[in-house]
Amino acid sequence: MEEAARLPLVAWESFYVIIGSSGAALTGLQFVVIALVAESKERSHGPQIEAYGTPTIVHFCSVLLVSAILSAPWPSLSSVALALGVCGVAGVTYGVIVLRRARRQTGYAPVLEDWIWHTVLPLIAYALLLVAAVALRRFPQRALFAVGAAALLLLFIGIHNAWDTVTYLAVGGFQPPKEPEDPS
Repeated sequence: MEEAARLPLVAWESFYVIIGSSGAALTGLQFVVIALVAESKERSHGPQIEAYGTPTIVHFCSVLLVSAILSAPWPSLSSVALALGVCGVAGVTYGVIVLRRARRQTGYAPVLEDWIWHTVLPLIAYALLLVAAVALRRFPQRALFAVGAAALLLLFIGIHNAWDTVTYLAVGGFQPPKEPEDPS
């Protein structure tokens, strides 16, 4: 049974090595972005980080997790489907939480592009992951393409949102602390 489960997954190994590694590396880079935010003059950016920074890390880590799930030696496609389904449900739930956080925070007024990239597209990606998990046993080839699309979408969402944060910082969205003047 294990060999039958591996057959549809084998063709995807390189894909998941590439995007899983990318998700892991980009997670590290996002920590650098958050460190820049931490050095800003105002330290009370918790609601904005919860609404815009933390989800980016979650999306990158989701790509890494999906890659690990599809690279593991599962005994059956049912096990893979269950693991992906749990990820899909958790992602949709988290997407709703992010939507609520984005609506509640008051430190930044999101524009249409923010709503699309920070809430709508992630919800679509996680819903696609959930649908693919449900379809995996009956339509493995199509479902695996859907899982790949969802993972790639989450990776691109993370890249876009990390870039959005960096450019926001670069144009003065957060003011860095001023160096103390030398009294001499």
